Amino acid sequence: MSQKDEVYSKIYNDYYKRVFSFLHKLCRDYDTAADLTQETFFQAFRSFGSFSGKSDMFTWLAAIAKHCYYKYLRKSGRDYTYAGADYLVDMYFDRNDTDPETEYIKSEMKAAVQKTVKKLPSKYRDVIVLRIYADLSFKQVGEALGISENSAKVIYFRAKNKVKEELKNEYSL
Repeated sequence: MSQKDEVYSKIYNDYYKRVFSFLHKLCRDYDTAADLTQETFFQAFRSFGSFSGKSDMFTWLAAIAKHCYYKYLRKSGRDYTYAGADYLVDMYFDRNDTDPETEYIKSEMKAAVQKTVKKLPSKYRDVIVLRIYADLSFKQVGEALGISENSAKVIYFRAKNKVKEELKNEYSL
């Protein structure tokens, strides 16, 4: 095995689980997440020469994974918020609570989150994806998007407030 292959293999082994977890949180489908993870590493290794080291390896891989996910959504004709709203709304409900009233409220909230997130500027959506789903620090989000850490915090705060306000207006939460 060449030295280059050893480096690729180490990166793959070190980061596969985190990249897969990030993508699984986004798409909520095991097979799709596995496919997108493979595509992420394929794209990363194709463009490895462009990795400048200004961010850590996972931050760079998460940015590539995000682009792979968006490309997948465009090709499949799905909306950006296809699964993201499920994840956000599920954070507020007990998973074991499946009575019809709760399920109805959850479906209504998901629609409201989708509508709100769809209206957000793309940079707001990118910050939300990297912060919530990839679990990146604000510094890492900034590095991935080419903005300052403080800008990432401000954008996240504004996006979160817009989503909260929509839910508050819709559901009196």
